[in-house]
Amino acid sequence: MTQSVIRKATMRLILLLATLLLPAVGFAAPVVAVEGGRIAGDRTGNIVAFKGIPFAAPPIGPLRWRPPQPVQRWKTLRPAVAYAPDCMQAPVLGDDAPIRTRPSEDCLYLNVWTPAEPGKYPVAVWIFGGGFVIGGTSPAIYDGSAFARQGVIFVSLNYRLGRFGFFAHPALSAAADGPLGNYGLLDQMAALRWVRRNIAAFGGDPARVTVMGESAGGVSILELMASPLGKGLFDRALVMSGGGRRMLATWPLHGGGPNDAERIGSAFARSLDIAGDGAAALERLRALPAEVLTKGMSLSTLTASGPPSWVNGPIVDGTIVPATIERSFAAGRVNWVPTIIGATSADVGFVTARDKQDLFGQLGAAAPAVRQAFDPDGTRDFETLKGEISGGLWMIEPSRFIAGQIDKAGAPTWLYRFGYVAAAKRGEWSGAPHASDIPYFFDTVAAKYGAQLTPADRAVARIANAYLVDFIKTGDPNGGSLPAWPAFHSAGSQIALFGEAGIMQNGTDPLREKLDALQRAQEADAGSR
Repeated sequence: MTQSVIRKATMRLILLLATLLLPAVGFAAPVVAVEGGRIAGDRTGNIVAFKGIPFAAPPIGPLRWRPPQPVQRWKTLRPAVAYAPDCMQAPVLGDDAPIRTRPSEDCLYLNVWTPAEPGKYPVAVWIFGGGFVIGGTSPAIYDGSAFARQGVIFVSLNYRLGRFGFFAHPALSAAADGPLGNYGLLDQMAALRWVRRNIAAFGGDPARVTVMGESAGGVSILELMASPLGKGLFDRALVMSGGGRRMLATWPLHGGGPNDAERIGSAFARSLDIAGDGAAALERLRALPAEVLTKGMSLSTLTASGPPSWVNGPIVDGTIVPATIERSFAAGRVNWVPTIIGATSADVGFVTARDKQDLFGQLGAAAPAVRQAFDPDGTRDFETLKGEISGGLWMIEPSRFIAGQIDKAGAPTWLYRFGYVAAAKRGEWSGAPHASDIPYFFDTVAAKYGAQLTPADRAVARIANAYLVDFIKTGDPNGGSLPAWPAFHSAGSQIALFGEAGIMQNGTDPLREKLDALQRAQEADAGSR
């Protein structure tokens, strides 16, 4: 018997044993060949899930702060039945979407949910939020089963966070072997290219890929739309609370000011007694334990006073991120695709003010118009007023601005505001807070609310998810027996409102006058920068 025959027989035996050792779930383990090797997933009913699939080499050791490298091949059948580690972070107690894995620097993995029946299905790719500092693919509310049940292949991906994903230093710039600083965005692009090349093996259509994300994930999608490197990676987009105007996650690479990314990176290195801008400094930085790099890095420090100690998001480097989102969209330098964009009714904002005088004083010449729109008789409660203006400036008005730019470019866009509050939260929330729309668009409200879930909550989730599924399949959220959702046009300011009644209402935005006033403040702010 030749060595070749022996090797082939041995490989068949290894594959057989690996398949037999996979967890039994009532069906034979499905096997798919992807870049890197063969993987075996789980089948439950009519859904197949593959979890923890590597899409790039582990970004550790000498690969820290480098663009993602090709995946390392494996020879035996690889079980893909559990989430891989989420990316390195300091988890926040009480976060709305807690991760369920132990974070690790070795985290460039993705997950795929697909219908069990063969086909050529449209694809949705999820980019999670968390201020570019926390989050991952493992939270239960990000499960893709509801999409797979309706003929959509669903993919979720990890990307590097905090100082691992967004970091600049003069030593890195001097030794650059690729684009600088935005390693987290490069991870997302690498995963999307992986989808283009591999999704057909799962029954997916690489010509129908929708990217969707919330908060930092929504910002990421806008960055991908505005980046020359994002061209051709996706065909449709859903942006949930992704801002688009003045965001914390906009940093110059080396603009000479106190907030430029290289200056922040250098200050961090010096705090660890790492001086210099040469190869020795870079070697010491790459040798730091991962836990050291998470120091002081959390959502609670995003708005801390004083000089920033880390860069929480994309860096304007001229290559990956050519300009701020606002400037790129206003100038029309965007990869235009059909887009759904919106925010929640009580969305987040980061305006700090001591009182009304301080709050309106920050709005310059637009202050009288904003005051007239939000507090005409001066009787509004300050904290309520600050929340409305803050969320309006950071999330709600920017979503309308982005929709307007897409409309002007001639691409179809649909604007929404999610105001439905789960029955369990109606005594606690005055409106729908940041991220509360996620379990409805995913139809994972059972995982979020458990025994407190009501039939009305379920009904809204089915409606929200159905609109999204139609959009993923056709590029238009309208289909079936759902109420019509008119496309947005700047002149009419059409919007879809998901309200307390659980019924989608369409028409002119009831906040139009308030948002017009905030728009003046945004334009004045943009003109001063």
